[in-house]
Amino acid sequence: MQPTIAIITGMSGAGRTTAAKVLEDLGYFVIDNMPPQLLDSVVELATGPGADVSRIALVMDVRGRAFFGDLRQTIRSLEERGLSVRMLYLEASTQALVQRYEAARRVHPMAGSDRVVEGIARERELLAELRADADLVVDTTRLNVHELRDKLVDAFGNPGDTVMVTNVVSFGFKHGTPRDADLVLDVRFLPNPHWVPELKPFTGLDAPVRDYVLGQDEAQGFLDRLLPLLDLMVPAFRREGKRYLTIAIGCTGGKHRSVALSEEVARHLREGGQTVQVDHRDRLRE
Repeated sequence: MQPTIAIITGMSGAGRTTAAKVLEDLGYFVIDNMPPQLLDSVVELATGPGADVSRIALVMDVRGRAFFGDLRQTIRSLEERGLSVRMLYLEASTQALVQRYEAARRVHPMAGSDRVVEGIARERELLAELRADADLVVDTTRLNVHELRDKLVDAFGNPGDTVMVTNVVSFGFKHGTPRDADLVLDVRFLPNPHWVPELKPFTGLDAPVRDYVLGQDEAQGFLDRLLPLLDLMVPAFRREGKRYLTIAIGCTGGKHRSVALSEEVARHLREGGQTVQVDHRDRLRE
């Protein structure tokens, strides 16, 4: 069986990394920043004896520099061989891209010593012909990660795909509750390691703090009741078509109790076959 090939390209900062993660969740074998010249080799491996890769997603962008100009010709040659190739082009407004780069404090790959806006203009001009060739153009200017995920699942998922990512977020109430949380759990009822001098410098990722938190009878009682409830709720959310579920677990500062318990919840969900991401939002904040 010939593999389906998805090319993810477009403007830097427009969401290529998010798109790659979505397609990976859909069962695509994802390769990031691959020169087009290697595409034929990847296809040969995917179609060779014993290969069972049916879907491949390749992230290609201006980081490939000189190689990038060969992408259009490479795609045409694959299509001439009868392979199914779909190109996803992600874009966003210049203002949105500038804001994202400023927030991330990253250097635009085409800006060099110039301003970010000038690098964006060069990249947009370079990619103009490629954008015209794209099978699907998605403008992410006003899309959040969940909305982008939904669009890509609709476009690239097979009938019956019910991908849902559960994001477990630890946080500190003194820094504010996560805005996108679907379920918020407060674990401030547990003894706080902050007041134990030898534990204060550590976080819930460190064994002394983890053992202290999980060693409390109240913590085990909490998990004994919470985990069966999540075993009921999470698959039900997935069956209802939810693509992204956020479980937020908070303590005072987001450094000790919430971190340790978030890791336990994430571990349990993974063992149950769920796709889980963990974000310790406030772990390093004071």
